[in-house]
Amino acid sequence: MKTCVPLLLALAGAAACSDSSVLGPAPFGRVAASPEAAAAPATRFTIMTQNMYIGADVDAVIAALASGDATAAQEALLAAIDVLGRTDFRARAGALAAEIGRARPHVVGLQEVEDLHIHLGLPGDDDLDFLQILHDSLKGRGLPYKVAGQVTNLSAAPFAGVSVTDHDAILVDSNRVTQGPPTPHTYTANFGTVPGTQIQLIRGFVAVDVTIGGMTIRIASTHLEPDFDGISLADVRNAQASELAGMLGTASLAILLGDFNDTQGSDVYKAVTGAGFTDTWAVLRPPGTPALTCCELPDLSNLLPMLSGRIDYVFVRGIAGPQGRLLGDITTVGDRPGDRVPGPSYRIWPSDHAGVVASLLLPPAQGIAAR
Repeated sequence: MKTCVPLLLALAGAAACSDSSVLGPAPFGRVAASPEAAAAPATRFTIMTQNMYIGADVDAVIAALASGDATAAQEALLAAIDVLGRTDFRARAGALAAEIGRARPHVVGLQEVEDLHIHLGLPGDDDLDFLQILHDSLKGRGLPYKVAGQVTNLSAAPFAGVSVTDHDAILVDSNRVTQGPPTPHTYTANFGTVPGTQIQLIRGFVAVDVTIGGMTIRIASTHLEPDFDGISLADVRNAQASELAGMLGTASLAILLGDFNDTQGSDVYKAVTGAGFTDTWAVLRPPGTPALTCCELPDLSNLLPMLSGRIDYVFVRGIAGPQGRLLGDITTVGDRPGDRVPGPSYRIWPSDHAGVVASLLLPPAQGIAAR
């Protein structure tokens, strides 16, 4: 469903002037670049955002709990555990690590980073620490990424023997990036307690200042609240987006990464762009180029991509290339049939979301020098 656009030769020529051991390989595949990319010598700063996907339709379980029907809740739980087994996160973590290895971003924003524990005395029992599993997979590939910071969102134990904690996180390439202390923040606007349950739907973001070649950029990773059980939560998302953009207001150079759960032109989108942030996809892709990042089937069994909308973004502020314009390339990853990996029952997608990788061209005068 994606449009394949080759990497422009002009961009390749500009990038070839840089030390690939510092910058990492350029994302390959469906990449588009502004024609001005070769106008001046430039280096690349690459960032990635990826919703990792918990692995099952958790909203269906929460809705069953909220119904007050204990039998329906138990059935929903067992169905979700069955799907979790088929969407095998350990296999998907390998696919996600491979994507990171190919793109070599300086910084990665992650959402739906779960710490999941299931102990019901059933075959599906497991302990899944998504961040640790991904880190181990990256380390096994010789990729020097470390956790720069994370924020805890939802933490719940909806059934005896079942607990889940949801995080957003930021990874940095420790060989190329220096970081400051992380700043986790919980939004003041949240859905709150789901009626009939003790589950609180809470969101936040984590921000960290990263320095590359003397240039410091504040980067945040977030996952705004989706609609729930047929209830529109657009007002909650809009308030969260406004809070996020406002709290990064003191940073002249800033990047927002995440699953914003709303499309281009929505109030959420306007809240972010109205705060001075630029949607990199809208600028770097030709007008009308489709951008599809969500979502595959919950059990990840579809043979062809079923992505139908763009809700995952890389927003930037204060970052300009030659001629004072945002230059570079941006692509989606993990959304072609060949990206699927073997699972317990069939080949599975790395996530129900595509990842987004932006490689921005920055002239040496702006602070990043080739090394």
